[in-house]
Amino acid sequence: MSAYTPQFFKNKRFLITGGCGFMGSNFIRYILEHFSGTRVTNLDLLTYAGNAENLLGVPSARYTFVRGDIADESLAIQLMKKADFVVNFAAETHVDRSIHGGSDAFIHSNIVGTHSLLKAIGASPNVKKMIQVSTDEVWGDLPINSKKKFTVNAPLLPNSPYAASKAAAELLIRSYVKTYRVPVVVSRSVNNFGPRQFPEKLIPFFTLRALEDKPLPLYGDGTNRREWLYVDDHTTALLTLLQKGDIGGVYGVSSGEEYSNRAIAKKILGILDKPKSLISFVKDRPAHDRKYAVDAYELRRLGWKPDYSLETELPEVIEWYVQNPKWIANVIRKKVAINAHLR
Repeated sequence: MSAYTPQFFKNKRFLITGGCGFMGSNFIRYILEHFSGTRVTNLDLLTYAGNAENLLGVPSARYTFVRGDIADESLAIQLMKKADFVVNFAAETHVDRSIHGGSDAFIHSNIVGTHSLLKAIGASPNVKKMIQVSTDEVWGDLPINSKKKFTVNAPLLPNSPYAASKAAAELLIRSYVKTYRVPVVVSRSVNNFGPRQFPEKLIPFFTLRALEDKPLPLYGDGTNRREWLYVDDHTTALLTLLQKGDIGGVYGVSSGEEYSNRAIAKKILGILDKPKSLISFVKDRPAHDRKYAVDAYELRRLGWKPDYSLETELPEVIEWYVQNPKWIANVIRKKVAINAHLR
């Protein structure tokens, strides 16, 4: 359920970083469709997971694309001068890449880039609020059979270079809020799913593998558990925080829908009428988090709750990939080495 007021965002100017990625592009599409007079500037470096085609068809008179790096402080300052709100989606996010491909890109984008935005927002008094889109992975993990959920007061105990880079960014934000009073709010979301997600992530990766009758590789025994949130619900959560979130606040964003990775694989195979024999168990990855579960009390107290569920939306999301082979081909054509083992 939306807890924001559409009128609040009428004629407002948004700076979205990483807006050509999965979450960013869905956010941009949503606000341009739902808010009258809203204008969006999208700053994106177009690294491997960024895809300008994700925003084909958006109203060109209200949308501006700038190719650039959030670590470019002068560019960030220039763009923030024309913004009322900033949402920072720009990040390296794939855990396996941070483990096997080196962490330099994660340090640059997630820490240095965030630091650049913090300095820029300090020089941009017109910006009313910035949302730092973080992750539930900064908390570490929970025992697989635990009934507990992470609360915003739980310690930061990241287990991967990716999660550590996002936790470090949060600590920078905390220091800048305390020291310089910059207007930043942090969101920590569970796994998102939806259309236009880069096919290194679990649901699109398994979907494309199943469509080609290829094995679906599951780490370990496949019992690792995650919560899943539809991407439009994530968007409405962020809009709620832009309007109602406390400066310096940290908010968990969750659905309460928790599934094992093996259960997700089985659901995808069932929807596509493929045999369960396609599931292939492979060696577990290093420091693989067993379970994430998030208490979204602070956000729900603001009136937000999810409108969608994985049960109802997963078939439609899979159908989107089935019906968009050109989008898939263009992504694959980048000749990116898509990891075989996913979060």
